[in-house]
Amino acid sequence: MTSAKDIVLKQIDSKTGNAFVKAHHYSGKVAQNSQLHLGVFLDERLHGVMQFGPSLDKRKIQGLVEGTEWHEFLELNRMAFDDVLPRNSESRALSVAFKLLKKHAPQVKWVVSFADGTQCGDGTIYRAAGFVLTGIKVNTQVLQMDSGEIIHAQNLKQITFGNTAAANPERDAPNFYKLTNGGVSISKYMKASGKHGEPLKGFQLRYIYFIDPAYRARLTVPELPYSEIQARGATMYKGIRGGGETDNAPASKQETEGSSPIPPLMKVNNG
Repeated sequence: MTSAKDIVLKQIDSKTGNAFVKAHHYSGKVAQNSQLHLGVFLDERLHGVMQFGPSLDKRKIQGLVEGTEWHEFLELNRMAFDDVLPRNSESRALSVAFKLLKKHAPQVKWVVSFADGTQCGDGTIYRAAGFVLTGIKVNTQVLQMDSGEIIHAQNLKQITFGNTAAANPERDAPNFYKLTNGGVSISKYMKASGKHGEPLKGFQLRYIYFIDPAYRARLTVPELPYSEIQARGATMYKGIRGGGETDNAPASKQETEGSSPIPPLMKVNNG
């Protein structure tokens, strides 16, 4: 009988990683900024992908841990698995991934990720893997457009008119900042573009994993007990609010800026 210890992690190319994430992540979308793509294999077949890259608002996230240098943290941008892997494979994969980072990218001291308690789950897999819960907030950034498309507000800010071959009324809209005169107001963009979208009700939960345990003492925000998720009504399982355990495909912010590339990693198995 196979177990989580039988999985093997390998670095894969972005094309392979993105194709898997589009097929298996609940959002169907990838984070274009991801720099490190780790494949999770069983019997030499790909059954999971984890994608790491810099955070969207890097200065803001950097300040969560005092004294963190620009290159000392990453975001887990995407995590997607199919239904083939044995039980506990997700937490096992995270554990091996962090060992990889510690060995091959020792400059990375901690990893941040966000659980989408609006569409997906509240981050049970993070808790099982030893992440620290550092934030729960009402999510106003996931919009459902009149067209029916669900889009992250940040995607609107990345849009440039006519920059894609495939027609998409939201993606191919006029440049966000031109319509808002350089502002960041979603409502102003909607008014100027003639489009309309309503925020989906839900929460965003922020988790941090400390590869270097010493950095945990530098947190500039409170550590929250896991029980706070239920206390705030933020529990979610597979898109159903109030569920028990959550699924294994957390989402995060969509695009990022600036980060030193991660050195190539070697194949690793049971860590």
